[in-house]
Amino acid sequence: MDANSNLPLSVLMSNQTQLHEVRRRSAGFHPSIWGHYFLPYSTQTKEADTQEWQEHQQLKEKVKNMLVEAPHISSQKIDLINKIQRLGVSYQFEKEIEATLQLIFRSYYESNIQQDENDLYIVSLRFRLLRQHGYHAPCSAFENFTACDGKFKESLLTDNVQAILALYEASHLRVHREKILDEALIFTTSYLKSLLPNLTDPLRSQVNEALKRPIYKRLTRIEARRYISIYEVDETHDIVLLKFAKLDFNMLQKEHQRELGNLTRWWKGLNVPKNLPFVRDRLVECYFWMLGVYFEPQYSFARRFLLKVIAMTSLIDDIYDVYGTLDELHLFTDAIQRWDAGVVNELPEYMRVCYVALLNVYAEMEKELAGKGESYRINYAKYEMKKLVGAYYEEAKWFYNRCTPKFEEYMKVALITGAYMMLSTTSLVGMQEDFVTKEALDWVCKEPLITRAASVICRLMDDMAGHEFEQQRGHVDSAVESYMKQYKKSKEETFNEFHERVNNAWKDINQECLKPTVFPMPILIRVVNLARVIDLLYKDGDTYTHSTTELKAAITSVLIDPIPYESSSSK
Repeated sequence: MDANSNLPLSVLMSNQTQLHEVRRRSAGFHPSIWGHYFLPYSTQTKEADTQEWQEHQQLKEKVKNMLVEAPHISSQKIDLINKIQRLGVSYQFEKEIEATLQLIFRSYYESNIQQDENDLYIVSLRFRLLRQHGYHAPCSAFENFTACDGKFKESLLTDNVQAILALYEASHLRVHREKILDEALIFTTSYLKSLLPNLTDPLRSQVNEALKRPIYKRLTRIEARRYISIYEVDETHDIVLLKFAKLDFNMLQKEHQRELGNLTRWWKGLNVPKNLPFVRDRLVECYFWMLGVYFEPQYSFARRFLLKVIAMTSLIDDIYDVYGTLDELHLFTDAIQRWDAGVVNELPEYMRVCYVALLNVYAEMEKELAGKGESYRINYAKYEMKKLVGAYYEEAKWFYNRCTPKFEEYMKVALITGAYMMLSTTSLVGMQEDFVTKEALDWVCKEPLITRAASVICRLMDDMAGHEFEQQRGHVDSAVESYMKQYKKSKEETFNEFHERVNNAWKDINQECLKPTVFPMPILIRVVNLARVIDLLYKDGDTYTHSTTELKAAITSVLIDPIPYESSSSK
């Protein structure tokens, strides 16, 4: 912060008459494409229909029995776990799945069982499932499929496509210095791309989807919706598992609709289009983002708080990035550092709505946490928000001073302004599990490797996606601009370097999720999920800022359209 940061707000306000004469910037963001569409859902009854609930419980019990009764370390059991995960219902069977994978890991890699070692599909699938759950399955399992020079055998390509696809999916769980998996990714990607023009559906779309986004990076709810339709036309599908997946999806969708309906009512009260017409009005997109972080019913309380925080953060980001003058931003930054409702009248009028709403969100959460004896948690969330806003102000100074910082200097600040460090901490504040301890919050606040890696993915993908748009607006403070200028690189060279850094950040995340982990997986998976959402929203442009047909379709499939389902009682 600059030298004036300690001056009283009243003194800083002496420039107020000049501030309103400044010509305002505008990014020309389109209005919300959703409006108050979800508001009627807030009146949906909370309780599921008794008949529906009973059917859900009966089907769940049958699927649980299928899982428990399948031979312990068989390929059949591994395949069943894969289907349960992709159908989006594995959260219902966490204990059973964890016990099975633990047994499989011990049997194959501690007791050295050699079963199925020459079946590329099973070896790859087993490896991916174990790594996804934190088991350090050794990559040496793939040495059977390589020649003396370390390259994968060409003879594998005469095998079936599903095996190559499974190897491709497994390779995305690699960590640093696993050359065999680096090679596997190159080998499978090249082959699948060459094969694509000659394939027919449904295999063609399956390969296409994999090349676009591997299973490991997909969001559970989108993948569940997509995979249910694929599984349904598979002649070998299990009718009980399919029915349970459909019913569970629809019941959970109703909960999310009602939740979003109530949050829409809160958002409507802020009247963003009138009070802050220059910002991105993106409540539904923000909710979809947070649903990627945690969709499970037990995280409803945490999700509502995180949604309000990210929605407010989006408004604040645009105040700094689009509209505020440097003097106004100084005032706003100082007010947030003080966190005091008493200074609200000293802020410019357009900032007041945002400032009061922000303080209310945290005060409301603090009150809720106090009832559980956990009010101390809110201090971590406030600390992160203050840190974020301080970094926003640093970036604003770069813009107004027409300064292109050195790349390393830019990244130091921009890893904070990407907001993923703040969101990583804040995502834990409302989680009601015992493992979210003071030690866990202290740890995440210290910017551990996993949150820094997710922040790198967020910042670099965001800056690449928004590069042209920011150039048109005259912004010089971006990772792309800084890197190109400092290292005399072309845009293409810069993008290649950034993609490599993103790949390395994923390896860091994968490494941090391997057991023994510093904290339980439900804490780490929040950060992994944040990285997954970025991959969806920013891989093909900034779809958060500029709503696309694809994003609208994804939101519609998860939050509006139920899956056609015929209950047993209706037959």
